[in-house]
Amino acid sequence: MSGDHPALSGIPLVLGGNVFGWTIDRDGSFAVLDAFYEAGGRMIDTAEGYSSWVPGNKGGESESIIGEWLETRGVRADMRIGTKTGQGGPPGALKPEAVAAALEGSLDRLRTDYVDLYYAHRDDLTTPLDEVVSAFDDAYRAGKARELGASNYTAERLGEVIAMADRMQARGFTVMQPLYNLVDRLDYEGPLQDLCVASGVAVLPYYGLASGFLTGKYRSEADWADSSRAHALNNAVANGGCAVLEALRDVARELDAACAQVALAWLVNQPGIAAPLASATTPSQVADLAGATRLQLTAEQSALLDSAK
Repeated sequence: MSGDHPALSGIPLVLGGNVFGWTIDRDGSFAVLDAFYEAGGRMIDTAEGYSSWVPGNKGGESESIIGEWLETRGVRADMRIGTKTGQGGPPGALKPEAVAAALEGSLDRLRTDYVDLYYAHRDDLTTPLDEVVSAFDDAYRAGKARELGASNYTAERLGEVIAMADRMQARGFTVMQPLYNLVDRLDYEGPLQDLCVASGVAVLPYYGLASGFLTGKYRSEADWADSSRAHALNNAVANGGCAVLEALRDVARELDAACAQVALAWLVNQPGIAAPLASATTPSQVADLAGATRLQLTAEQSALLDSAK
């Protein structure tokens, strides 16, 4: 059943909702969502766990903000919504009863009776695969999820789930959301990419801008010392990010484009990628993201970026 992607048809860019209720409040989130909608953006990614890591939050804050925005703006029919369950990968998180309860909670917060895409956020090694497949197939057959996906799965485990779904004649995972960008390439490139391409699994990579590192706005570690994403930005540097950023700036100058646009355009060119996923905290950042969908890289520019790390 892989290759059928009702959630993704006509979607060139997905807006990451992990910042809603974290680095921007309700009003700031509404401003970003309005700008995204006005720019033609039609898909938002979130999760039940966003943003449980913030002191005082319990999870579901992002979904609640998105749900309120969808309802007050009256645009649910226009938008595609993807959400996830099992963020921490706790034992039993993907058992049928747990998935069913989690999905009901997400639907309530999102103020909708279905989501376009429902993910297993992380693998649950304690739940038998046939139960995991049944849990998500039930959501699909009930009309509460129009497409199913996995995030942070290895190639081996994704392949096992796909095979199990085929044996059970169930709706399997047809979308994968891995960590992937110009700096972080190991999780996706190789066996996982090969499997997704061969199986027709659409890929929506998260952290497409490496937590903001690939926007080019940071010049030194001092610039992000007080950032909520300091750890991720330090990792980007450790992974050879400075050389990548230099090449990114060179290509951006050639194209008279923003670094963020070039980084996302590179992603779109990679095998298996259906659309990049990136977040924004201001309307002006949304404009940069939207511009990436119109940017074309030459073969030479892509090769320069490929070899920069």
